Amino acid sequence: MSFLVPLPVIVPLLGAGITLVLARHPRAQRTTSVAALTVTFGVALALLITAHIEGPQVVRVGGWPVPLGIVLVADQLATLMLVVSTAVTLCVLLYSIGEGRADGRESTPVAIYHPTYLILTAGVTNAFLSGDLFNLYVGFEILLGASYVLLTLGGTEVRIRAGTTYVVVSILSSVIFLTAIGLIYAATGTVNLAQLADRLDGLPDDLRLMLQLMLLLAFGIKAAVFPLSAWLPDSYPTAPAPVTAVFAGLLTKVGVYAIIRTETLLFPGGRTRDLLLVVALLTMVVGILGAVAQSDIKRLLSFTLVSHIGYMLFGIALGTAAGLAAAIFYVVHHITVQTTLFLATGLVERRGGSTNLERLGGLARAAPLLAALFFLPALNLAGIPPFSGFLGKLGLLQAGVADGGPLVWVVAAGAVVTSLLTLYAVTRVWNLAFWRKTAPQATAGGPATAPAPAAAPQPATVPSAARAVSGVRVPSTDSASTPLAADGPGSVEPMPPLLVGATTALVLLGLALTVLAGPLYQIGTEAAANLVSRTPYVDAVFPQGGAR
Repeated sequence: MSFLVPLPVIVPLLGAGITLVLARHPRAQRTTSVAALTVTFGVALALLITAHIEGPQVVRVGGWPVPLGIVLVADQLATLMLVVSTAVTLCVLLYSIGEGRADGRESTPVAIYHPTYLILTAGVTNAFLSGDLFNLYVGFEILLGASYVLLTLGGTEVRIRAGTTYVVVSILSSVIFLTAIGLIYAATGTVNLAQLADRLDGLPDDLRLMLQLMLLLAFGIKAAVFPLSAWLPDSYPTAPAPVTAVFAGLLTKVGVYAIIRTETLLFPGGRTRDLLLVVALLTMVVGILGAVAQSDIKRLLSFTLVSHIGYMLFGIALGTAAGLAAAIFYVVHHITVQTTLFLATGLVERRGGSTNLERLGGLARAAPLLAALFFLPALNLAGIPPFSGFLGKLGLLQAGVADGGPLVWVVAAGAVVTSLLTLYAVTRVWNLAFWRKTAPQATAGGPATAPAPAAAPQPATVPSAARAVSGVRVPSTDSASTPLAADGPGSVEPMPPLLVGATTALVLLGLALTVLAGPLYQIGTEAAANLVSRTPYVDAVFPQGGAR
């Protein structure tokens, strides 16, 4: 089944080329994009099953011998990431198609969206399958180019400014990564990961530590770990809802994947263990403190995104099979749940006219299905039993307790506090946006105040500038604002079925992670054991021992 390995990269790239040619035929564009991602998902699922049964699958692109040519390696970790990432990107694509229909953009679509989205997918899959550092760098660069286009769709000043910040930070990370690759090649004569697993062990300890820290710095920026995460809350919330969802749910996890791969394969032994533990703790705590201070749902979720990267770093820092298994499970959980919450927030913005908690209210009565679509993944993110978020956090805490040590106990305590504050943050969103009866109204002489209990529900207003930034189409009654009823069925048009369907699919996927937690955790455990031993990966690339 090794012939399937290149397809998760080739199929999206081929689809991108076709959709670019079909720029004047939006219906054909949409059909091609959905077909490409559906095929990619099927291939990823087949590769996961094959890797689980037969071990890592390897393809030497062009038939070049290792390490002269590009090597693609589909082991259990890579294929698991492929499955969840393609499932998420497919659902987000369907959401974006539904949004285009609902907003009346079918006749005048942004023709570049579908090719760019598929190129983004190809960059993600290439990064997961890369068997050498330089090809991993190429995957990140594909992501950078495509994500900048998606981030600045609409061309508003706010989006251009946020996109510029994102690009500057990403380029800095790429320069550090490329410099590290050059130094590694100068020191070892190769960039092949399997070969580096052997050759890096022969370098002086100080040199190995410097190279390790450079890679951690580059990947830490991409994964948005503290203190390298300040760019994220200002960049992601300005994009359209589907773009924000796929960025928040998936792109930072590519950085986390790169940390897992390099720390286990290239730099085993835990020399940076204490550093990673401290960074994990600070990422969790600082991120969630930023979240509880926000009054906008998108920014709040962006800070929780940063915070929960700390949980993954916690498992990586432990360096044990149990810690890595819990971290892998948590990555899969977080990709799904975080994407779902951003899509649900897009529905909140459409139904309520804003994502500002001071302008929302009554959504539980006005849109009970929307309330459920937000409530379930919110509880999952907070780690309420028996959801997958609870299982992942429990696995991390059990791995930490088994490992022991004062610093580990402090990080474990920080993880518990972070989970409680996450629950507080999402509960606050629920109470203000969904549970209270109406949205407060701004008065001429002061801040917004809640209406009297006996008063009729009052409409929330969305300034025209906010509509321009969000890209949400709402009916306008004047040039300044658009009234949207905070409750009362029938006051606005129903939510588009395709948007609701795509979000529901991701909610169900999140619930499936709970139902199938046993088998999924078993796959994560086997993947972690292979990562710790390194032998299955290296032997798959060099089946006869080879010239390492």
